[in-house]
Order: sequence, then C-alpha cells, then structure tokens
Amino acid sequence: MTHSDTKISKFLSLVLRHKPEAIGLDLDEKGWGALQELIEKAPMRLTRDDIFRVVRESDKQRFAISEDGLMIRANQGHSIEIDLGLEPVVPPDVLFHGTATRFLDAIRDNGLIRQNRQYVHLSPDRKTATKVGQRHGEPVILTVQAAVMHQAGHLFFVSDNGVWLTEKVPAAFIETPQE
Repeated sequence: MTHSDTKISKFLSLVLRHKPEAIGLDLDEKGWGALQELIEKAPMRLTRDDIFRVVRESDKQRFAISEDGLMIRANQGHSIEIDLGLEPVVPPDVLFHGTATRFLDAIRDNGLIRQNRQYVHLSPDRKTATKVGQRHGEPVILTVQAAVMHQAGHLFFVSDNGVWLTEKVPAAFIETPQE
C-alpha cells in the first residue's frame, strides 16, 4: 500500500469505525455510509477509484462496499455502537490474540476486555496475531481456548474479513507464555 493509500485507509478507519461526526458523515445502524457523501465531506481529495482501490488492495480487508457500489462500512473494530448483523457461530478449538508484552500482567489479572471497542478481536492463526501484536510493541501471542469458552456460554462471531469477535475473554480461557 502506498503512503497515500495508507493515509486514505487511516481516514476511513477514523470515520467508519470511530468518529463519523468528524466530517458529519451519517452511518445507519449497521454502519453503512453513503460513498458519495464520504467523498464530498472528506477533508482531502478523494475519488471513488481511490476508495475502491484501498478497499480492494488492503491486506486486512477492514472495509466493505455494498453490492450496488453506493455504500461503505468498516467490517469490524468499531468504538461506536454498530449492529454488523453477525450471527453467533461455533469457534474453532483455539483462537489467538496478539498483544504487547507490557500488557501481560493486566491480561493475566483481567482477561481480554474490549476496552473502547465493541468486541475483543481474535485471530484464526498465530501469523495474523503476530502482525497485530507487533503494532503495539514487543509482541506476545496468547492462545484462547475458544471451544471451551463457547461451551461455557460465550458467544463468538466472525466479521466479513475473518476476524473473530467476542465480548470478553476471561483470564481462565487464556494461555499466556511464561516469562
């Protein structure tokens, strides 16, 4: 992704996941906003081609464009209340969470909490979790006993881009590396 595309992606994350009011963008209850309105209200020169390219080429696939090409939304990661319309699904035996070593003590005490997001994000594999953890500092990969957690009554969802979501992960279901 070029520097310009990274800038566009960060802008889309800001207005579609966290602060649509920053540009006066209206999102519906499912997080969809009008693509043309987004372009018109963007503080930078932005075209449909720019947005389609960023959505298509992003390795994280954070955004989706409606089938008719008129609407856009973030696939997950919202700090605002959005109903993504996801149905609960049975998770695999284990999922992974990438974080920084400096957070381990708090995680061991409190588990994984969603902080200012709607859900805790989990990865289907160690490689993806490592990429996530590297963004926060020295990475550490946690193993979540997802099947056992599900059997205990916790719900899991999968976003359109393959990120696993749950409201919280109690410490009892997390395997952390020993220091």
